[in-house]
Amino acid sequence: MKINPEVLLALKENRPVVALESTIISHGMPYPKNVQTALEVEKVIRSHGAVPATIGIIDGEPIVGMTPDEIEEFGKRKGVLKVSRRDLPVVYAKKLWGATTVATTMIIANQAGIEVFVTGGIGGVHRGATETMDISADLQELAKTNVTVVCAGAKAILDLPLTLEYLETMGVPVLGYQTEELPAFYNSHSGLKVDYRVDDAFEMARIIKAKRDNKLTGGILLTNPIPEQYEMKKEVIDNAIETALKKMDEEGIKGKECTPFLLKTIVELTGGDSLESNIKLVLNNAAVGSEVAKEYCKIK
Repeated sequence: MKINPEVLLALKENRPVVALESTIISHGMPYPKNVQTALEVEKVIRSHGAVPATIGIIDGEPIVGMTPDEIEEFGKRKGVLKVSRRDLPVVYAKKLWGATTVATTMIIANQAGIEVFVTGGIGGVHRGATETMDISADLQELAKTNVTVVCAGAKAILDLPLTLEYLETMGVPVLGYQTEELPAFYNSHSGLKVDYRVDDAFEMARIIKAKRDNKLTGGILLTNPIPEQYEMKKEVIDNAIETALKKMDEEGIKGKECTPFLLKTIVELTGGDSLESNIKLVLNNAAVGSEVAKEYCKIK
């Protein structure tokens, strides 16, 4: 594992570090918007007094704290694999380039000693999973890997009630940042309750510490609503999702290709509005995640 010297020093000095994924760069957005967003997220984290650590795999080596040049190459390079837990040994052995999903970012962040990880939305139980059994590996990772994930809920393309049920079964605390309702990615409201409301970063840090001190294995999910001014109209995004799901079925898209296909199609159907909402919610999550990381460093 290659850890950026700045990240390594921060970890040694117990200064806040925030992990970031790389799938959003290689599979989540078009170039150059993907690179611009990745660098902007890092800038937000720095402005809140934390050190960003974008994680990816280059020539089979996990990189914790990618440089701007590496992020640029990730954003332009064709054929970067979307890597989940099952793919890691193959990607490492074959010395391939890999973009880390929520699951693999958690694994590598945990190995590096980073507690807080910021993303857009986690994977979850896909619609129709009662027949397809299509359930993201992110949920299993949250059950067993000691990382706190800050997100805007699960991606809206998923079955949110079943995702919550699965997380409950796996013993993952689902918390709402200044809300009692699960955010629905592009919208702040889903009509679904979180397990507990958290009102500030210090309270969240205490929850993390209590879980770690008591050896309660597994992640914590802190869901942070998209700011209201950047929300999509519910009927617009719901229609786009339904159309994208129908198109996915017609084209026979399966497995790990589903989410990138759906997000890309939704961007096209909304004239780019969903992409702008996606970017704003990630930046908002970065601000909250940085504050949580700072408070946790003070008390751990």
